[in-house]
Amino acid sequence: MQDSFLVVLDYPQSGERIRGRDNVQASRAGHPAHRRFEVHRIFGSGDLWVTELVIVYDDRSYCTVSVMELMDGEVMHETQYFSDPFDAPAWRAQWVEKVPSARR
Repeated sequence: MQDSFLVVLDYPQSGERIRGRDNVQASRAGHPAHRRFEVHRIFGSGDLWVTELVIVYDDRSYCTVSVMELMDGEVMHETQYFSDPFDAPAWRAQWVEKVPSARR
């Protein structure tokens, strides 16, 4: 196992960085919302993996991408990007099809 201080979790949209495995685990365990995770896709190889998922906080859904960098099989750096769902614009309808969504 790598030194737990090497673990970094970044939230670019809020400008936050959490260092250390214990701090990452504590920040996630201390989250006040009821959370549900709906994983849509995991892909990557070697030391770089990406997860596309929807995280539902209480009753609000966020489309999320998590980029994970591994070292010796353990996540050492994770960057999470969040996006609010939005309504599809009518002007684009002629070119698109609807896909399943976790929107609430």
